[in-house]
This record gives sequence, structure tokens and C-alpha cells, in this order.
Amino acid sequence: MWSLFMTSRNMLELKIMSSVIQRLHSKSKKPLASEVLTCYLLQCKEPPWTSYFVRYSSVKDDQWGLSHFNWPAGNSNYHILRTGCYPFIKYHCSKRHHQDLALENFLMRLIKITNLCIPCLLYGLAATQLIRHEEEVHTQHGPVNIYFLYPEDKGSLH
Repeated sequence: MWSLFMTSRNMLELKIMSSVIQRLHSKSKKPLASEVLTCYLLQCKEPPWTSYFVRYSSVKDDQWGLSHFNWPAGNSNYHILRTGCYPFIKYHCSKRHHQDLALENFLMRLIKITNLCIPCLLYGLAATQLIRHEEEVHTQHGPVNIYFLYPEDKGSLH
């Protein structure tokens, strides 16, 4: 019962946030972070997994506050682990069946807040020195560079 309430409530919150962000976004030339996510997954032909960084300055962050959630792309569903690690947003995407991730999302947000987001900041600062590969994602608002710690073998299960 609780998970049903949380799911309905979360969906309503996402719809409201999405409509507000889309109105604000229509005045911006930057793509939404969610658009970059979807475009990249489709551009790579729906890989089993991927993990990348995108600069905050390159996108409008329409997924703020989400840490673990489902994301549809093409014919696939992905479990997305997302964190802000200034100056980047980090995404880890795994192709999986749709599940209720409300509890995991809440717990991850709680952990970040409890730690004052200090580990996230340190991760972002370390990433600026560790990134070794970049790719271009084509969006409706133009190309966006995304970054990797190392080049991925597209389609690899590991």
C-alpha cells in the first residue's frame, strides 16, 4: 500500500516538475539532462549498461533530486543511478525491468544529505583529473559532450 502511494505521489511530483521545467527550458538553448540521457542511450543502440559524466554547464538539470529511478529509452527500461558531483552530473545506466525504486531513491538522497554532499563534491573534483575519453551526443538543441573515465566497449555486458 505504501509503495503504491509513494509511486503515485512521485509520479505526480515528476509531472509537475517536468511541466515547470519544460516551460523554463523553452527559453533556453541548452538541452535537458534527460534529453541527453535518452539521446545517448538511443545513439548507442540501447546498450546493456553505460556510465558517463555530463557538465552542469552543458545542460538544464531537469532530474534534480532523483538518485535512483527508472528511465524508458526506445524499447528498453533502464535503472539510473544519478548524482550531482560538481562540476558534473554522473549517470550509471543498467538495462533492467521496471521496478519500484522509490525507497532506494529516498535512501540515496538521505545518505547524500546526511553526508552534506561532500563525497559527491570530492568525486566530481577527482573526475576532472581522471576523465580520459569524451563523446558527442546529438540532441535537438545541438551536440553535447559527455565524458568517461575510459572508453567503453559498446554492447559489453561488463
